[in-house]
Amino acid sequence: MPFRIRSSLALSVLVFSTPALAQEVPEDEGVDWDVIAMPDPIEQPPIRLDLPDFVEPVPFVPAEQPKLPRNVRDMITEAMKSDKVEEADAVVKFAMKVQPWFKDEIKAMQKADHDRRDQEAKDKAEAKERRIRQAGFLQLWTGQVELGGFRNTGNTDNFGVTGALKLDRQGIKWQHTITATANYQETSGAVTTNKYLFAYQPRFTLHEGYFVYGRTQYERDPISGYDNRYSLSGGLGRRLISNKAMTLSVEAGPALRQIDYVDDPSETQWSILTSLDFGWKLNDTVKITQTASAYVGSDNNTFTTLTGIESAMTKRLKLRLSYNFEHETSPASGTLKTDTTSTFSLVYGF
Repeated sequence: MPFRIRSSLALSVLVFSTPALAQEVPEDEGVDWDVIAMPDPIEQPPIRLDLPDFVEPVPFVPAEQPKLPRNVRDMITEAMKSDKVEEADAVVKFAMKVQPWFKDEIKAMQKADHDRRDQEAKDKAEAKERRIRQAGFLQLWTGQVELGGFRNTGNTDNFGVTGALKLDRQGIKWQHTITATANYQETSGAVTTNKYLFAYQPRFTLHEGYFVYGRTQYERDPISGYDNRYSLSGGLGRRLISNKAMTLSVEAGPALRQIDYVDDPSETQWSILTSLDFGWKLNDTVKITQTASAYVGSDNNTFTTLTGIESAMTKRLKLRLSYNFEHETSPASGTLKTDTTSTFSLVYGF
């Protein structure tokens, strides 16, 4: 027998009634499904989201990479125009300290400056080498002339003059140096100094500052007991220091000396010659020079030093104060062992 079924739906779940609630339905009656009432759906509360306050985005504006400030760039550029790379590097170091954010850009400027200087030095050296190779032997000589003197009257009647000439030619491997000096003095009409020297020395560079040399020298000093003294030597040398501010070279080798004394018989002496040549440029104006030599033999030793200080007046003209010391361990008869000469002179370079 068919039954009428009452039902309820909650949350989409169909629950059938218990048999105790079932009712008999006549067979001739159909099931009216419309009477199966669906309950109203449970009303759900609206969804609420707690979000932070909306912030307007910063608009994108295309911009170039920051660059080194123009005043700093101009300062560095001006410093790099100097011939002294040390000054430019000092300015670069200061700029990197005050502008550390642009360190890479500043370093790039410094590298470009160093590359430019290196290229200029290379081009200059190549041009100098071409000029030397194309020049004749009588060309490319440089030198200086030195002249000084004094005159005293009154209780002491003195007159003296001193002069010197130095010529130098620097080649690719060869260097030629010619020196000549003269000292003359009269005291109360009598000659008290009459000394002359002439020397020629070639040098040939071997490798990394080493060189071989030869030297011929002629001296005349009757006051010191000899009319003529000839020296011939050769040996090995080395440039220990060679830069713009300082130079230092040393030499050593055997030497042969022929001496014609005023009163004593002539003699020939074998000895060892050692020498030193030093120069120190303190600044653009002042320079100190020092040369020294020693002839060491079995019969006589000769030690000579010449110390000078120069002060530039113009590009070619300078003042020079020098002190010469010469000592003989076995001088000629009737002469002293030590001679000294102090000179104040003008030097002209060419």
